[in-house]
Amino acid sequence: MVSTEYYCNLHYIPQVTNEEVTQEQLGGADTHTSISGVAHRAFENDVEALRALRDLFDYLPMSHLDTPPVVERADSRHRMEEGLKYLVPDDANLGYDMVSVVEKVVDKHSLFEIMPNYAENIVCGFARMEGSTVAVIANNPLHLAGCLDINASVKAARFVRFANAFNIPILTFVDVPGFLPGTDQEHNGIIRNGAKLLFAYAEATVPKITVITRKAYGGAYDVMSSKHLKVRGLIIIIQLSFP
Repeated sequence: MVSTEYYCNLHYIPQVTNEEVTQEQLGGADTHTSISGVAHRAFENDVEALRALRDLFDYLPMSHLDTPPVVERADSRHRMEEGLKYLVPDDANLGYDMVSVVEKVVDKHSLFEIMPNYAENIVCGFARMEGSTVAVIANNPLHLAGCLDINASVKAARFVRFANAFNIPILTFVDVPGFLPGTDQEHNGIIRNGAKLLFAYAEATVPKITVITRKAYGGAYDVMSSKHLKVRGLIIIIQLSFP
């Protein structure tokens, strides 16, 4: 079964805008998980959806008055990940998948991405470290070189505020060359929307740690949980390339 969701009656659109569009194109699962951002994830059936929902709830406290749950994990804090030395390319112009970096840092098989197909230039998700829930936000150089744009800023800002509301510590991985330039971004309010991410980090009172894996420039550095935004942990700059 394919679910659809949209405001306007499908039959009115050709009369008003002269567009020919199907239900799936207008408000289907692919549209809302990759273009509009209305839906966070899509599943093949209700069984998969319910299983994922249970996995999500396992990361969350019962209410904003409680602390996040801690589960027993066999993963040791002393686990060595030699692959981290090679994930970030020596060439600063080459991209890499930040998800692979995050997965090697947090407890094994614990990353649960939120909105993985929307604004792919930034990664948001829950994970565990020594069994404790953390919220992960990370620039992804594999998409748009990791630049922040409107969609990425809003996606990350909402996630930061959600994590803060439920007392979940925030772990941020940064590799950002700046905000995405262009008239489209400026005319649609990149300043207004980028400020949402800045405000979300600034008002967050949970513990925050920022890991810079390669670079952080300009205003994008400021909004990505920089040292000026009440970061409780150290800002860690990791050099992953060797001569």
